[in-house]
Amino acid sequence: MTLLVGQKIPKAILKTMGAKDPEEVITTDLFAQKKTVLFAVPGAYTPTCSAKHLPGYVAKAADFKARSVDLVACLSVNDVFVMDAWGRDQKAGDAVMMLADGSAAFTQALGLDIDLTAAGFGIRSKRYAMVIEDCVVTALEIEESPGILDVSAADRVLLKL
Repeated sequence: MTLLVGQKIPKAILKTMGAKDPEEVITTDLFAQKKTVLFAVPGAYTPTCSAKHLPGYVAKAADFKARSVDLVACLSVNDVFVMDAWGRDQKAGDAVMMLADGSAAFTQALGLDIDLTAAGFGIRSKRYAMVIEDCVVTALEIEESPGILDVSAADRVLLKL
């Protein structure tokens, strides 16, 4: 069942790249006492994700901060090394935190997983964006198809804030 607006984010362990090595982050700690925009992509380095989705959030980072967003984070069912390399390639820097959900545990707990095995991708995340305030989902927009970028685009999420 898909997580609904008004529900709390489940506790899970994600990975991000630290100064030298991967670091674990606990979702309930990461999203506590802050306003977060979390967007998810089906895969790092994929066409829509690399050409439009992540770049839109990187370009609009200052606009999110101006609307009292403390953290903008990108999630994908990829390993932490892929997410780190993709973030560097996309110049995400401090603008967007790159989060790896390598086993899809968090994605499945949210009910936002999609089986793309037929396309050679395995279990991945649906493309979505959510606003989280102190671990509670206050907005959630899910794309109808992994290749579509509309309701989860940075510009559309900014309109909701």
